[in-house]
Amino acid sequence: MDDDEKKDAQQRFSEAVNMTPKELEDWLGTEESKSVGVGEGESVGHQSGRRIVQILRAKKADLDEDDYAHMKKVAGYVARHREQRPSGDVTDTRWRYSLMNWGNDPLKK
Repeated sequence: MDDDEKKDAQQRFSEAVNMTPKELEDWLGTEESKSVGVGEGESVGHQSGRRIVQILRAKKADLDEDDYAHMKKVAGYVARHREQRPSGDVTDTRWRYSLMNWGNDPLKK
């Protein structure tokens, strides 16, 4: 990945992830967080959330190709999933919980 691709991945990731590392870490510790997603044992989204916390806390110089690839994955997931917003109040929905595992709280300003 060249520098322009890394910059684009970083920008899209920053736009998609609106939770702080602490907010996300706290969220990942809840039963609601663990109740959604796919995968055997820990869900893919929950694993992604833990990785997002690491990326958010890392120095830019310490990020590697895999981190930038994950940033792109996160931005893509958030964009696709937000398009599937259900009607009505989404406060206590699996849709919101799944997005929050990926670092995006759709109710956060």
